[in-house]
Amino acid sequence: MVRSNIMNEQIRHNKLLTLLGENGFLSVQEIMTALNISPATARRDITKLNEQGRLKKLRNGAEAVIQSTFQPQKKQNEIKNLDEKQRIAALAASLCQNDSSAILTCGSTMLLLGNALCNRNVQIITNYLPLANQLIENDHERVVIMGGQYNKSQAITLSLSEHNEAFAADIMFTSGKGLTAQGLYKTDMVIASSEQRLLKRAQKLIVLVDSSKLDKTVGMLFTELKNIDLIITGQEADPDFIRTLREKGVDVMLA
Repeated sequence: MVRSNIMNEQIRHNKLLTLLGENGFLSVQEIMTALNISPATARRDITKLNEQGRLKKLRNGAEAVIQSTFQPQKKQNEIKNLDEKQRIAALAASLCQNDSSAILTCGSTMLLLGNALCNRNVQIITNYLPLANQLIENDHERVVIMGGQYNKSQAITLSLSEHNEAFAADIMFTSGKGLTAQGLYKTDMVIASSEQRLLKRAQKLIVLVDSSKLDKTVGMLFTELKNIDLIITGQEADPDFIRTLREKGVDVMLA
């Protein structure tokens, strides 16, 4: 029931933000009518999203905030399953509270998540230089770049020592090339090994994978399913496989 309530709230928040993007301003009454919710729920949603910096709370309604001009370096037409990944990123971003911190690893979904978080009051910790550069260029104030040896092929820095990783985060977001009932798989062993050391730096691990990665064993096992707190994937996912994951005790949200 708790998971269902959380999912319903996130869906409602996404719809509200979409409506604000289309209209610029909505009164409390218009929000109530559009989402079929009570006045108390409407005001609670406005307050929560205002605290996250995702809208501007007004006396009798809400106003859209000006979005960042952040554009991922990777051209959008080069990103596979772009629409699904954008939905996944938006849902993931909604889980980040005001004044929280998050580790973002590398990949196209992380770039899209960075887009959704840009200019919010969230500290972003990353070793993915394209993401770090874009955040800085778009005036995101709280960026931590992890040091280490530069890996040109993946555009990341890889730390060879745990002593260089003196930080902590509320959430670690990562992705992979495959996700099965055994866990999350990655193909680059050097990067996977480096990222495994980050797991203990975060209170929660959230995996973002589009539906094409589900039920696929590719590369090395990065982490077992029992270590994953939440999986976010698209509504296109096979219902039977989602049921299998939930039966094994992992939370799954569909974007």
